[in-house]
Amino acid sequence: MATEIANLPTNLAQLRNSGWKSRSVKEEIRSNFLRMLAAGEPLYPGIVGYDDTVVPELNIALLAGHDLLFLGEKGQAKSRLMRTLVRFLDEYLPFIDLPELAVHEDPYAPITRAGQEIVANRDPESIPIGWWHRSERYVERLAPGTKFADVIGEIDPSKLTGGVSMSSEEALHFGLIPRMHRGIFAMNELPELDELVQVGLFNILEERDVQIRGFPIRFELDIFILFSANPSTYNRSGKVIPQLKDRIGSIIQTHYPAEREMGIEILRQEAGLDLGGEYPVQVPYFMMEIIEEITAQARKSKYVDQASGVSARFSLSNYRTMIASARHRAVLLKEDVAVPRISDLGHLFTSSLGKLEMDLMGSHQMNERKILDSLIATAIRTVFEQYVDEHGAGPIAEIFNKGVRIEVGDLLPSSHYADRLKHVPPVWEAAFEVNASSHPATRASCIEFVLAGLYSLDRISRASKHGKVSYET
Repeated sequence: MATEIANLPTNLAQLRNSGWKSRSVKEEIRSNFLRMLAAGEPLYPGIVGYDDTVVPELNIALLAGHDLLFLGEKGQAKSRLMRTLVRFLDEYLPFIDLPELAVHEDPYAPITRAGQEIVANRDPESIPIGWWHRSERYVERLAPGTKFADVIGEIDPSKLTGGVSMSSEEALHFGLIPRMHRGIFAMNELPELDELVQVGLFNILEERDVQIRGFPIRFELDIFILFSANPSTYNRSGKVIPQLKDRIGSIIQTHYPAEREMGIEILRQEAGLDLGGEYPVQVPYFMMEIIEEITAQARKSKYVDQASGVSARFSLSNYRTMIASARHRAVLLKEDVAVPRISDLGHLFTSSLGKLEMDLMGSHQMNERKILDSLIATAIRTVFEQYVDEHGAGPIAEIFNKGVRIEVGDLLPSSHYADRLKHVPPVWEAAFEVNASSHPATRASCIEFVLAGLYSLDRISRASKHGKVSYET
């Protein structure tokens, strides 16, 4: 990167001789987007499940040169999509590199009075040129608590005491948006933004000017503006002023994964866990299916506020907790590999608390723990029924009619399960078809899955005592 900068023009005269041409942010994004699209390059790395829905709409909005609103519930990659758009900017952008300038001025078309005077009155060879990397041309703000001065600007008292007129441009302290001239500004949770700030944003979207305390400062601001919002608040009357809604070019609607497999792909990508190392972990696919299915069940539960949504972070937190419980057991019991089991799901309350907005109106029997237990039980049943259809587990349940009793627990060694099943008929081998492995820890996980699944179908009974669970007829 340093070598590249060293080869770039360092003053205005050199920049003019280099053939560099000025263009707006949206023209820059459109040009680079078209080049990458034509070359078949990945457009939105790390974005999963949107190829046929969100991506086409976003592509068209970028080509149209619209300011955008990403509309969706929490945990639908709205912020990630906004940040990804930085890759469509040029890697470096030239600007007049002088400390007295408050913005990254276009060397060919400065917008401030100070910048215009520098270009008009100085020798081009004496005007230094700096290079702004695209990673620095994006700024993001969360709406709650954001004030007008933060994003638009304010009168600077220190300049007034120095004799500068209040009505002059020099008296202003610029907020984030003017300072992001020639860049991208993103505002998360737009409906939570103060109405006064919304009016300021309307002026920028409509006229590209800045008005601070009644003084209109007309800048030809060049900025790409992005917003995000939750449908439940964005569509509520009075939360966003109509004039601002009308000026947003395109609304990009996001969604949760349509299929469990897609959710698991996102889970694997985002978890960021090292499953190898000194204490390795092997995760049976059915355990990942259950984790993702718990989230799917929460998204349609009548006890969960669906207007708030259930973020993908709910799955991620639960997945990490399950992995941690399995690894904790393996280290304590000195097992060579950790394999998550159904009993590890007993710890999910800690990672789920606060991530679900409960809707308990009219219910006096349910609380958060009971709701989570119900979601887990339904998820196990849903996944297990699919495995029963594929492998068949009915004959296994018949074993319990002969008095078999099996105890399970998140801190029981894997050998406990193997010992308990030594005298069980060979039909139990069907249980291990769900995850082909002869490793004791994996077989223990399969046993718990089948037992919990049979219980969910009312084929066997379950009793709990001192933190351990036993299954029997």
